[in-house]
Amino acid sequence: MKEIQPVRGRKFAQVVEGARRVFLRDGFEGASVDDIAHEAGVSKATLYTYFPDKRLMFAEVFRSELRRAALDATGRIDPAQPAEEMLMTLARILVAHVTSPEWARIYRVSVGEAARFPALAREYYEMGPVAVRDVLAAHLGDAVSRGLLVIDDIPLAAEQFLQLCEASVQPRKIFLGGAAVDDDLRERVVRGAVRLMMAAYGARPQDGMVDGCPAGHRLLAS
Repeated sequence: MKEIQPVRGRKFAQVVEGARRVFLRDGFEGASVDDIAHEAGVSKATLYTYFPDKRLMFAEVFRSELRRAALDATGRIDPAQPAEEMLMTLARILVAHVTSPEWARIYRVSVGEAARFPALAREYYEMGPVAVRDVLAAHLGDAVSRGLLVIDDIPLAAEQFLQLCEASVQPRKIFLGGAAVDDDLRERVVRGAVRLMMAAYGARPQDGMVDGCPAGHRLLAS
């Protein structure tokens, strides 16, 4: 059966933004069509013109929020960086990403509504963790090709790095709010993640010279 699509028109973006605020505040079950229409500043009749039912509206809001919260590391990684500097840059991007208000909101909604919307939960997984893993894997693969890292299973290493960057900060952000995560904690997580990655996958001195430097040099030793 073909999926019903929303009808786009002049007030479509206005309706989606109003629905977004209500769904993120109240969840799917708690959100009423009356509240959404009021928040969007339109009549219920106008609302139904664009979205025949609430589930379709929720799906549109979810997907737009997922796009809004997508990781963007474009142009922020210097391919000539030593491995540890590259990992430090990636880790700071990741930690900022997983503790952002946008990602915290979409994570809560994804978990809370996964049983009701399994297809959307899969979209979250593919556009979130899988997409981030693929970005990381590309950078790790480049470092491997340059002899800076030694990794047999690059996708697994990318997932491990993501988990290391989520340690401590993401659960606190989700369950305790923004005040529970400060810059000092973020930096501790970044440095800890990079130390563990280099301990597991960093090229060792016996592997020779890399880019004119000893392959086992440890930037974070101090």
